[in-house]
Amino acid sequence: MNLVYADLDGNLFDHPDYIALGRNGDMVTDIMEDELIPLPEGATMVSLPFTKPIGINLKSGDMQVVPGNVQAVGALLPQGFTRLLIPSYVKSDASKLLPLFGYTAVVWKDGGFYVAAHATDDPEPWNPRNCDPAELEVQVQQFLQQYGDNRVFQHLSKCALEYECLTASNTFLNRLEGSIPVSFSCNAGCFGCISEQPDDSGFLAPQTRMNFKPTVDEVVQVMLQHLKTPDNIVSFGQGCEGEPSTQAPTIIEAIKRVRQQTDAGYININTNAGLTDHIRGIVDAGLNLMRVSTISALDDHYNAYYKPRGYTLKNVEKSLRYAADKGVITSINYLIFPGVTDREEEIEAMIEFVRRTDLKLIQLRNLNIDPESYLQLIPKAQGELFGMKQMLEIFEQELPDVILGSYTHLPESLKQRRYLQQSQ
Repeated sequence: MNLVYADLDGNLFDHPDYIALGRNGDMVTDIMEDELIPLPEGATMVSLPFTKPIGINLKSGDMQVVPGNVQAVGALLPQGFTRLLIPSYVKSDASKLLPLFGYTAVVWKDGGFYVAAHATDDPEPWNPRNCDPAELEVQVQQFLQQYGDNRVFQHLSKCALEYECLTASNTFLNRLEGSIPVSFSCNAGCFGCISEQPDDSGFLAPQTRMNFKPTVDEVVQVMLQHLKTPDNIVSFGQGCEGEPSTQAPTIIEAIKRVRQQTDAGYININTNAGLTDHIRGIVDAGLNLMRVSTISALDDHYNAYYKPRGYTLKNVEKSLRYAADKGVITSINYLIFPGVTDREEEIEAMIEFVRRTDLKLIQLRNLNIDPESYLQLIPKAQGELFGMKQMLEIFEQELPDVILGSYTHLPESLKQRRYLQQSQ
């Protein structure tokens, strides 16, 4: 399998003199054949600025930094695929930070690009080609004409057209999971937050956080517009906002008013779940689904990344347990990173966390981060490094009633996937 590199203009090449390698955390490693799949439809190939690739020199058999004016290359995977290795590289300038993306190791073999990844879910529903730009443009304009005073629709129009956010686009296309951002503030200071960064972070936030507080009327209008089919989902908590539960009174009143008018569809919240009392109120108002963001079930790792303000991981656990006990379908948005998530201590802690909270689904998310800064941030985990592929197998064995996926599934879909999983 040939190493893939880019020249300084971003043109891609394979190098016949070097065998490709990957990285698991800070450890350079061989790439196994069973870790590779063809480059998925919808993936994006990118060069990694300020880097040089590392490979095995075929002539000498030595591991080397590839000489010349070259850059390492990674793939950005679409929804439904979990990366197993990051690209193997060294930075030419250690002070430079890579943009906030989830880079996956790429190789060239059998006449095509392959990536170190695992298909975790059906990618079709969230394939970008299902979002026709021309149709989206028309729908956005129609919504803005129909709901000209609604600031949430105005905000989402930028998310859909400028940031190409699929969840925001769904709101205008009336399909799948549509977004309802409500919060401009947050009770966490996540490292690498995509909507707000402190001036000295070194990262550039790729999205602009909403800067207003929606009224209940605005929120209800968006919810009723989207909840027109039995399977549509409306979701509080988007990448363009802070923590939605900080606006619990607005959410609670909106849910109550919407459910007085329709029982169609599902109401979801994407949350850090740290404000347990607020989450309880939202659950009691009629919440159907809850997806909680986490990066670890270890306190020191969680705290280093999320920098929680006024809550702990124990609060998150209490929120999940309360929601599950009230019949809410709960899941975690699990931010994963090769070389960290697949360590023994992390795996054991997460398995116990899932069991205690009665989770129904683990939604695997490739962490968008500069690898070096993340590895320097978090405490060094203890125990054996299993590798991402074996970690997924362990989860499947130890948590047979929990679905591993990449996005929210409705009750019937969960039952079907669980049946298929258990019959294999």
